[in-house]
Amino acid sequence: MLNELTALESKVAQVVALCRSLRSENDGLREQLTAAQADRDRLAERMAAACARLELLAQQLPEAKG
Repeated sequence: MLNELTALESKVAQVVALCRSLRSENDGLREQLTAAQADRDRLAERMAAACARLELLAQQLPEAKG
C-alpha cells in the first residue's frame, strides 16, 4: 500500500511539473503572439502609407497620349 501511494505521489508530482512547464510555455507563446500581432499591425500601417504615396505619385504622372 505504501509503495502504491509513493508511486501515485510521484506521478502527481510529474503531472504538476508538466502543468507548470506547459503554463510557462503557454505564457511565452502568448507574449510572442502579442509581439507578432503588433509587428503585423505596424507593417499594415506602413503598407497603407506606401499605397497612399504611390496613388498620389500615380495621380501626378502625365497622361499618356495615344
